[in-house]
Amino acid sequence: MSRTVIGASGLAEGWRPYWRKLCGYYNGEGCWGRNMKRVLFVCTENAGRSLMAEAFANHYGKGKIVASSAGVRLADRVNPVVVEAMKEKKIDISASRPKLLTTAMVKEADKVVTMGCSVEKFCPAPLVKNVIDWNLEDPKGKPIEKVREIRDEVERRVLKLLSENQTTT
Repeated sequence: MSRTVIGASGLAEGWRPYWRKLCGYYNGEGCWGRNMKRVLFVCTENAGRSLMAEAFANHYGKGKIVASSAGVRLADRVNPVVVEAMKEKKIDISASRPKLLTTAMVKEADKVVTMGCSVEKFCPAPLVKNVIDWNLEDPKGKPIEKVREIRDEVERRVLKLLSENQTTT
């Protein structure tokens, strides 16, 4: 069951409030008018790794990049253990909802980062340039201790991505 409606611009209609929150406005095509890099984090269900990466990238990269995330099929909800682990880092993703990947999202991204969850079977990301695969373990069904390890690895990789982005802009 898809909860995402695609508008005339090719963006998920439900993303308008999301772009407003990130950018302060929505121009019908997203908020890419400020010379910011667009990074899309893709995973299978958009309930754990990709949401953590999106949250860290928007937290640490504010004003430099705009990150979003999506999944090739949707989980019912965000993994509650992931929400708890992110709160420990003072980042609240409890209001996040899994988002369905669209080809428009992939086309608009300057860089696509897959989480290593065999999304190539479902995802158009390997068909475009600037795709990175992080090959991260899935936190689904894992205890909080393991989710913390995964979270910390996601954070390290996001910080590395941001530092690399600074040297190429």
